[in-house]
Amino acid sequence: MSTPARLPARFSDLKREIAGLYPNFQERVTQAWGEIITQLKIVNAEIAQAGPDYIPQVNFADLDKLGAEEIDTIKRRGSVVIRDVVDDMEAIRWKTQLEEFVKTNPDVIGMPDPRVPIMKLMCIGFSGVPENDKQFYMLYWTKPQVEARSHPNMLKASAWLNNLYHNKTNDGPIKGVDLSTPLTYADRFRIRRPGIWALHPPHVDGGTIERWEDPAFRECFSDILSGDWRSHDPYELKGRLNASTSRYDRPDQASVFRTFQGWLAMSQTAPTQGTLRVYPDVLLSNSYLILRPFFRPKAPAGSLDFLSLENWEFDLSSSEFPGIFPKDGGYYGPRPTPETHPHLMLEETMTSVPKVFPGDTVFWHCDVIHSVEHEHTGTGDSAVMYIPAVPLTPLNQKYVERQRETFLRGQCPPDFPQGPGEASFAGVGKADDILSPIGRRAMGLPISVA
Repeated sequence: MSTPARLPARFSDLKREIAGLYPNFQERVTQAWGEIITQLKIVNAEIAQAGPDYIPQVNFADLDKLGAEEIDTIKRRGSVVIRDVVDDMEAIRWKTQLEEFVKTNPDVIGMPDPRVPIMKLMCIGFSGVPENDKQFYMLYWTKPQVEARSHPNMLKASAWLNNLYHNKTNDGPIKGVDLSTPLTYADRFRIRRPGIWALHPPHVDGGTIERWEDPAFRECFSDILSGDWRSHDPYELKGRLNASTSRYDRPDQASVFRTFQGWLAMSQTAPTQGTLRVYPDVLLSNSYLILRPFFRPKAPAGSLDFLSLENWEFDLSSSEFPGIFPKDGGYYGPRPTPETHPHLMLEETMTSVPKVFPGDTVFWHCDVIHSVEHEHTGTGDSAVMYIPAVPLTPLNQKYVERQRETFLRGQCPPDFPQGPGEASFAGVGKADDILSPIGRRAMGLPISVA
């Protein structure tokens, strides 16, 4: 494995700056670090023993009937399977239409695709996949995608997830924010076939070094940085609304606030069949990830006492933020590994989501460590449309307005690598394909009044 490029020296200054913002920083975070490591041992064992059953599963029809304990479990684990959001046959029909769209338009861009320079490095992950066997499509505006995103049930599920967040200050409504008004964030789809696919190792989306560098984003983790990690609330809106998650404008880096990332299943997919994997404890993973840059091991990885608390010491001298790498003029990550974040025990705790069927959805909190299974050992496709939960906020609304213009012109959405677009393709989605008035609002389009 090659050694990642080192981060600029200014990031050691950032560590010292952060340390200066919190009283008794070294003492408090050192105490917290020990507590987190102790708790990880307990929770990791529970996760590894339970496997996919650790991931909460609920029916769409029961969302408004869930009790406080069930909701708390979903929030702590940061991930959930919501079943029967869309009718099975409708989801299967969308998959068939997507396959037909790709056949009708053979020039669509997908991975692996050697024509696209920005994707060449990403395509390395498709080891063993022929170049002409596209499985991950850089398409955003096909008719099935437009219909799925605007389906009333998808938008209701999105609003329900958005409302798991709150403003703890309880000082009244926040101007321009409505968690019950979902917005659309256009993303892609995959139709993955059996075989090896190493494109998505464990990582966290929605901001890289910004988690520490951006003052507003850092506010989301202030309890952790003050040493009071148990009080950290991943669902507190403060900090999220004005956080800059893409300070360096790196391509393929989301600039919006997605409460949950998600996908809609268009095929039956079980563990070992190329599905999603998550680390299902967002409180612990956040706490460990945020404090990890302030500690270093005395003994190297592989040593007998590598995981022992005594092997780790407080350190502000290094510019490294483990799991963060320079990329495309910005930064990539967090991408934890067993070497950089050993106490997460990722090889044992990255948990495949339970078996899903067409019309089921899977959602995971924007801070959750997630990956895609390296090998698909099944016999059928693993097909999903990526559809996250996005609330109405001032920054999100501005993005949707920019995204709307790309939709109407058949161009790539603003956050994604720019290419020729889809306007010339046969069967591309139009505004008339949006299924509901709330779907038009979610796309920033006017709602007709009879």
